[in-house]
Amino acid sequence: MKKKTSMKKASLPGLKPAKQGKVRDIFDFGEALLIVATDRISAFDVVMNDPIPDKGRVLTRISEFWFKATETIIANHMISTSAGAFPEACQPHRETLEGRSMLVRKAKPLPVECIVRGYLAGSGLNDYRRTGAICGHELPPGLQESGRLPQPIFTPSTKADGGAHDTNISFNQMADIIGMDLAKRARAASLALYNKGCEIAEQRGIIIADTKFEFGLIDDELVLIDEVLTPDSSRFWPKNPYAPGRPQASFDKQFLRDYLEGLDWDKTPPPPELPEEIIAKTAEKYKEALQRLTS
Repeated sequence: MKKKTSMKKASLPGLKPAKQGKVRDIFDFGEALLIVATDRISAFDVVMNDPIPDKGRVLTRISEFWFKATETIIANHMISTSAGAFPEACQPHRETLEGRSMLVRKAKPLPVECIVRGYLAGSGLNDYRRTGAICGHELPPGLQESGRLPQPIFTPSTKADGGAHDTNISFNQMADIIGMDLAKRARAASLALYNKGCEIAEQRGIIIADTKFEFGLIDDELVLIDEVLTPDSSRFWPKNPYAPGRPQASFDKQFLRDYLEGLDWDKTPPPPELPEEIIAKTAEKYKEALQRLTS
């Protein structure tokens, strides 16, 4: 059997990416975009030098699953994940693109990240310990690490370019950026998507602690774009043996973050080299998330 190789960059002779994100290379075909999910991985807003084998395929399949599962809540930009349906210029690269690429409608992205938190973790935990609130949402005293919040909360942030860090903002600050009506629509869609995602994921043994959504406009219609409820954009915890009061095992890149936290690294480029066992374990966690959600 031919061994699969990792894709660090989408090298497609004859095609030049219009944009390269932290993990995705994007090709412009007029009214449509081709999004290629590479195997790059970022942590603390720094892209690692070492790719995670098959990560791009996992993210594409998970996003496709969620786009289909949530299309009754809000329209999305997905056209097809089948390379045979891609523009003619892509056909010489079908084998490379199959399974890790998505043809989408071109949208105007909102300049904000739409984050929903259902559990106390990450920067939200730090905010709560310091202020008793998360991004302006006052919470009851005595909540435990990894504990479920009384109800999911919407905590938007700015969308930083390059290696800059996103900044948490209030809902009113978000409304100042994109307008109150659009902000309310994005908030309502985010909370509905999160609740639907939690319902489906918990049936498959996964707790979605928090997640990030991105939206765009197509002819003034708000649509879901980018990726959806993946291990890159969410905290996935196994339902068994979940228990509040401590950090949780995960099916996302928290495992990689934890490893990096233990190094003498200042979280700025260049990133440290990743050991083979860390690469393999991270890949394993992503694949388990896919298997649980889609099998």
